[in-house]
Amino acid sequence: MSRPFPMVSVFRPIWRRNFSASTTKRAIDKRCASANEAVKSMKGPATVLVGGFGFSGVPNTLIDAVRDRPDIKDLTVVSNNAGMPGAGLGQLLESKQITKMIASFIGENKVFEKMYLSGDLALELTPQGTIAEKCAAGAAGVPAFYTPAAFGTIIQTGELPVRYNKDGSVAEKSKPKETRTFNGKEFLLEESIYGDYALVKVHKADRLGNCQFRKAMNNFNEAMAKNAKVTLVEADHIVEVGEIAPEDIHLQGIYVDAVIQSTGEKQIEKVTYAKDPKEMLAAGSGEATMRRERIVKRAAKEFKDGMYVNLGIGIPLIAPSYLPEGVEVVLQAENGILGLGGYPQPGEEDPDLINPGKETVTLGRGASLFGSHESFGMIRAGKIDLTMLGALQVSQYGDLANFMLPGKVKGVGGAMDLVANPEKTKVVVTMEHTDKKGNPKILPSCSFPLTGPKCVSTIITDLAVFDVSPTEGLTLMEHAEGVTVEEIRNKTAAPFKVAEDLKPMQL
Repeated sequence: MSRPFPMVSVFRPIWRRNFSASTTKRAIDKRCASANEAVKSMKGPATVLVGGFGFSGVPNTLIDAVRDRPDIKDLTVVSNNAGMPGAGLGQLLESKQITKMIASFIGENKVFEKMYLSGDLALELTPQGTIAEKCAAGAAGVPAFYTPAAFGTIIQTGELPVRYNKDGSVAEKSKPKETRTFNGKEFLLEESIYGDYALVKVHKADRLGNCQFRKAMNNFNEAMAKNAKVTLVEADHIVEVGEIAPEDIHLQGIYVDAVIQSTGEKQIEKVTYAKDPKEMLAAGSGEATMRRERIVKRAAKEFKDGMYVNLGIGIPLIAPSYLPEGVEVVLQAENGILGLGGYPQPGEEDPDLINPGKETVTLGRGASLFGSHESFGMIRAGKIDLTMLGALQVSQYGDLANFMLPGKVKGVGGAMDLVANPEKTKVVVTMEHTDKKGNPKILPSCSFPLTGPKCVSTIITDLAVFDVSPTEGLTLMEHAEGVTVEEIRNKTAAPFKVAEDLKPMQL
């Protein structure tokens, strides 16, 4: 019988032949003395990826350094939003260093909106999840991908204004997207984004460039950091190699070119504290509050035990306050939270922990955190059981319009992704039955640009609850107390059937 082969002698650690254990020279050190040093070689024209969501995870120190270099101009900036006037990317808009934005949301930034509508800025309005996936796909070397998000909208058909003339006419429109059918479902082709530079915010980083995020700081930062040719990172804390445990490294040093110390205080866009639900509902007159309360209480009945739920801003975010007793749901936020909690008590607010409405929040027990690309993967794949959104208009077959009014642009945000898989994710709309002028919001067809076609399953208003079929149309299922079918017909432009078992609204 032969003797066993001496495996150890063959598989000894070969690297020791080339590297002395006594070597003290640090060959890799990505730390920079300052933000100005980090952006020293930066120049335009260039595509710049900028992480952050609201004010959470925004690389303000690096943005300030670019602001102080007016020669860095002709920038195409990719970011979920563009800060606020005088803050974050808002500064680079005001200094005219940005010529084009690729973003999902304008929000409350009046400078951004004015520059776009007056022709001073090009805007490629893109669904939030699509931006995240464009960055993640580009980072992985994938040139394009098919997505269900935005199919059947002006983003797919190429009717979205990219740039306006000074007189308000449209100078340039978006390009139509190629479409294809897979397994009976329609998708559109999106090309990946490739950044020249990425400006990224992290919690901790070491000299090797290994990084760790904190709370919901990841958002777009991870995908953007992995994508760009040159990635500049600012960290709350620069630590020694080994201080971040290997399993706690969220962004590996291979993706990072420079690390700087973050300076300045973190900002919060909307400091929001825990309140009594009735106080949260208060809006205008007592009658308006009663209408909102009716919608919210009925909306809460849609939650079933064990559901994973995503909530839009406004009324939907209040609905969990009326969760039926014994029902447990897990709330998902598209900025990278699974297990979203309620609003904090005074003194507990955290700038790294906000909801999609940019409000301060807490985490529930068992919560987990991740990047926006992961979050929207969950959403498009139908892992979310129910999403609840507000609306400007809904058609009789469930078309949803909730992102654009004539002459006003807030942005698409994550809504187009949230309604992209209605076969697996139930879409519930909560809204007042008529607009401020008394015009019906439930119509034969939407006159405003669509967020998604034939995606709404249930409409809950202050007057009624409708079941929505993409082929059969509307069925009135419930009516508010004291509200007749005739009144509902008078305030609903679309035709509807009445359920045989029509009942009072279940509160």
